[in-house]
Amino acid sequence: MTREQWTPVSGARRAERVDGLPFRPPVLDAVRSVAGAAALTGGLLGLVSLAGWVSDTDVLKKVLPGTAVSMKPNAAVALVALGFSLFVIAHGAVRTRTLAAARAAAALAAVLGVLTLVEYATGAGLGIDELLFQDSTAAVGTGAPGRMAPNTAAALMLAGVAALCAGASRIPAWASQIPGLAVGALGMLRLYGSAYAVPELERFGAYTGMALHTALALVLLGTALFLARPDEGPAGLLWNAGTTGALGRWLFVTVVVVPPLLGWGVLAGEDAGVFGVRLGTALLVCGHVAVFTAVIFTTLAVGRRVEAAHARLEWQVRQNELLQAFMDHTPAVVFIKDLDGRFLSVNTTFEQILGLRREQVLGRRDQEVMPADAGLRARPADLTLLAEGKPVQREEVLALPGGAREFLSTLFPLTDTSGRPYAVCGVVTDITDRVAAQREAQRSHRRFRALLESAPDATLITDGDGTVVMANAQVTRLFGRSPDDLVGTDVVHLAPAPRRRRHGALLGTYLRLRDPRPVVLDRDLYGLRDDGSEFPVEVSVSSLESEQETLVFLTVRDITERRRAETERAERYEQQRRIAHTLQHSLMGQPPRLAYLPSAHRYLASVQDPGVGGDWFDVIPLDKRRTGVVVGDVMGRGLEAAAVMGQLRAASHALARTGATPGVLMTGLDAFVSDLADQLVTCVYLVIDQEANEVTLCSAGHLPVIALPPGGPACRLGAPVGVPLGVNDSSGMALPFEDVSHPLPPGSTLALYTDGLVERPGTDIEAQIDVLAHTLAHTLGHEPKDGQADPETLDRAADRLLGTLVPDTASHDDDVTLLLLGLPKTAERGS
Repeated sequence: MTREQWTPVSGARRAERVDGLPFRPPVLDAVRSVAGAAALTGGLLGLVSLAGWVSDTDVLKKVLPGTAVSMKPNAAVALVALGFSLFVIAHGAVRTRTLAAARAAAALAAVLGVLTLVEYATGAGLGIDELLFQDSTAAVGTGAPGRMAPNTAAALMLAGVAALCAGASRIPAWASQIPGLAVGALGMLRLYGSAYAVPELERFGAYTGMALHTALALVLLGTALFLARPDEGPAGLLWNAGTTGALGRWLFVTVVVVPPLLGWGVLAGEDAGVFGVRLGTALLVCGHVAVFTAVIFTTLAVGRRVEAAHARLEWQVRQNELLQAFMDHTPAVVFIKDLDGRFLSVNTTFEQILGLRREQVLGRRDQEVMPADAGLRARPADLTLLAEGKPVQREEVLALPGGAREFLSTLFPLTDTSGRPYAVCGVVTDITDRVAAQREAQRSHRRFRALLESAPDATLITDGDGTVVMANAQVTRLFGRSPDDLVGTDVVHLAPAPRRRRHGALLGTYLRLRDPRPVVLDRDLYGLRDDGSEFPVEVSVSSLESEQETLVFLTVRDITERRRAETERAERYEQQRRIAHTLQHSLMGQPPRLAYLPSAHRYLASVQDPGVGGDWFDVIPLDKRRTGVVVGDVMGRGLEAAAVMGQLRAASHALARTGATPGVLMTGLDAFVSDLADQLVTCVYLVIDQEANEVTLCSAGHLPVIALPPGGPACRLGAPVGVPLGVNDSSGMALPFEDVSHPLPPGSTLALYTDGLVERPGTDIEAQIDVLAHTLAHTLGHEPKDGQADPETLDRAADRLLGTLVPDTASHDDDVTLLLLGLPKTAERGS
């Protein structure tokens, strides 16, 4: 029987298809195990009874208590033989001797059954009934002593013949399975007779009846016969994984289970006086079983044929469609020819290349459809292929209607199951573009090599592991080694030994980046010459990802001269920075620290200049009760702004010493700035009168002063709007500078500052001033209210304000000046 193996798409387990039906190997193995267990159990029942005859023990002869009929010796021997035979067959014995013993055992059972039936048919005794033992149980039944019941003999004969058929794979499975069902049915008749209390089913005529455990053994052996080959015949209809199997199992279980239960119910009703004779009910049940079984297998047989035919037809159609679709969607030319050279099938590309329809090609030979030169070469190539039986591949140029093209032709034979060729298949690929691309790649490689050699710096190309695969001639000048010597070596070996680990880590880190971009590295990188000397290098790194590998391009340049120039430039810059720093401090001076007016100040120069700028502040003692304070900002940066700042600081200090009011001082400074070319200055000057508890101020375009009275909140000290110093002269209009006085309670704190503290790109300067006022109030609001702010407290507040408004002091681009003044609680002060 033909079988084929297939693997389902949805799982890794394999299944078998027999006659078009799918089977699951685990299920088949389980069914065969059940068949073996049933055969073994049936044989054991016979063996137990045989042991009773040997030991002359009635209990073992009858096995089941309360039974009147014992199992005859010949029946016990036949059952043991059948149990052994079917157990071997169910487990698929492969040893010749074991299989021969199983067949001999089956034949013994069949012979015993046949001889007993001959005795019944002829009425003669053949001397086999008491051949082994004298029968002392004849009194309990009728018939010859030691002779098994006729239905038992018939069942054993059928079982023996069926077992012989089951052990021969060439005999159809139904030849053993249908007799197996009959054997089981004969046993079931006896069991039904016992279950329904119908003696007529236990014996037929005036003969010895079938023992109850004999019937049970026959049912088990019949089951083993039916299940011994579960993937074939009627059993295959039950146990396949398709629709027919599922339907058959449900129907079979229904037939086996439901009718006996119905019969039992009917008999129960008859016992209650509701129904008629028991015999009619028992025969009715048996008839139902027989009819239902016939219906099941008839239905399954029809379903199997329909399903198998449908599956074969669908598979064949699908295979043809898939083959043609595969050929039509293949960009290469595909054709199939018979052994005479006639085309059997071509694909769409074949039609397009030759400009012919498929109907014009099928059935014709090469010379009739292909160009003349190609047609003449095609037939000898086919004959050579058929003679050698091996695929042939060759490149050729064909003159087509669209021009000459280069093709790669592959011919191979199509063979049947015996290995004989029945057709020739050809796959022709147009490689014109590929050949042209290869030639272009060779030209590109030559151009790339020339470009690599023309690079002024040493260039190395490595793989993803850092192994050099190519280098230009400049490596000889830089490292003292030839390019050929470097190929195949690790690129980190071009670095000094103590630095190789770091250099390799840098390269590995670069390669592990998800999207590595070209990068230039020149910090602490050194090369190693062939003579052992070290030199600083700059390395440009880039990578190229391809399907096969990753290539890394390293361009190495000697930067010894650059490092020397950078060192000299750094030394000059440091010298200039020290000069500028000294100049800045000399111009700004150090404001006096007044015991009666604690203060804290901070100054940060712009990072764009060497520590100099145009911001300044000054605290000027005027008399015993008054102190002048000035903060200014010269627009611009650098030394020029610092020089203007120094002049204005000196001028403002001198004017303040004359006792000038804030407005007069601003007017004098404005005249001074107007004499300077293209200068613009913002400034605020205030006079603190500690006896009058007030402050008088004048602003020339400067940011408002923040005052924090005891208990808060912080507020801005209003002042008339004034233009920056230097504007009056340029505009031709003299706008006056007005001053204003504000009460200033003892214990207040003043904050003066320049725009570098609150002005940032993308921020609102008014909002920043509010942040300054809020931070000042929050910082000093927790101080004791009964004393003035001491210098340490003001220092902490200055740090807090600077850290809040200028968080990154290393990158600010403007001068920053902050001055905090703390007024004492009382108006007393020293002289």
